[in-house]
Amino acid sequence: MEQVNPETLGLNAAQLARIGEHLRGRYLEPGKLPGSVTLVARYGRVGLLDVAGLSDIERDTPMSVDTIFRIYSMSKPITSVALMMLYERGLFSLDDPVHRFIPEWRELAVRTAGAFPLFATQPCARPMTIRDLLRHTSGLTYDFLRESNLDYAYRKLQIGNPAPGYTLRHMIEQLAQLPLEFSPGTRWNYSLATDVLGYLIEVISGQSLPDYLQEHLFGPLGMVDTAFNIAPDKVHRLASCYERDAAKKLVCNDDGQDSRFRDRVFYSGGGGLLSTVGDYFRFCQMLLQGGTLDGVRILGSRTLEYMTANHLPGDVDLEQFAMGSFSETEYEGVGFGLGFANKIDPVKNGNLASLGSFFWGGLASTLFWVDPEEELVVIFMTQLMPSSTFNLRGQLESMVYAALD
Repeated sequence: MEQVNPETLGLNAAQLARIGEHLRGRYLEPGKLPGSVTLVARYGRVGLLDVAGLSDIERDTPMSVDTIFRIYSMSKPITSVALMMLYERGLFSLDDPVHRFIPEWRELAVRTAGAFPLFATQPCARPMTIRDLLRHTSGLTYDFLRESNLDYAYRKLQIGNPAPGYTLRHMIEQLAQLPLEFSPGTRWNYSLATDVLGYLIEVISGQSLPDYLQEHLFGPLGMVDTAFNIAPDKVHRLASCYERDAAKKLVCNDDGQDSRFRDRVFYSGGGGLLSTVGDYFRFCQMLLQGGTLDGVRILGSRTLEYMTANHLPGDVDLEQFAMGSFSETEYEGVGFGLGFANKIDPVKNGNLASLGSFFWGGLASTLFWVDPEEELVVIFMTQLMPSSTFNLRGQLESMVYAALD
């Protein structure tokens, strides 16, 4: 990626330089993060590309601009865009019931009491729709939330946790046997919903999720390093993932040489992709430019405007509508669209990104946002779990917007 003089983009070079200084002094040198890659782009050109630290501490491997990262939930916007490409072909409606494509989900019910495996249930007030899956109002949940008896059931059954031979179809069959947390459309809860969208892509398109994404998204956008599995000749570029032990020392929890990324068959549209800063920048720039990049149209501009608007009922924020306490964003002043969180009240949110900015993050502390008002893209990559360890988004927002001249 070519980096230009940030002053030509209306970005103060001295202020931008503070981002790298901050990351090194506060996080990398004290051993709080292994390494990082930070990109700030405006008007489609890169004004800051800061590469620092290590991609693998044990092997003393330097971080590089083409390091491959587990982007976890930053897979969600990609899968959501991919599904909406099928929407633009008229192959489904957002208000179609999910059971149109997953017949065994026709009789889904809502948990009222009880614990696994003995739940008391009642019928849903209405069927789950594809819109519910896109905006996380489906009633599904995640095993790691640890806030309800249903979360426990997901953990007990290992739903969405890829064992050898486990596929999206297995996940769908398991979920058919469990109730929902709430009636669809009545609350917001972070969940496996986007993994279900990946399964719908397979059903509607007739292709496997990896093949569909490669043919219709990664190939046309030139995202050469983004995939669910990693090729043997790229393994050396895969960063190791870390967490902090009781002494706050970084401990590797997923080695960069791990074979699970070479031949797995569970394709998690909600959290399974690997990518680089360069690839994800091409995806974000396509979003900023209304669905087009380098003359290739991926999605219509009206569709993207619709996806990045707030779809929570009554235009409320997540603080007022969310059920759980975890996601990849603060709740105050933040709405949720079709695959993206969006800034609906910057003052209430307390951070500086513009009204209408849209964004998300990943479990290993990766993050991005797109600010249409300022024509700005920011991407931060590292590998530290969980993402709630440090307020990296808030700190980066304050420093990036301070650089706007």
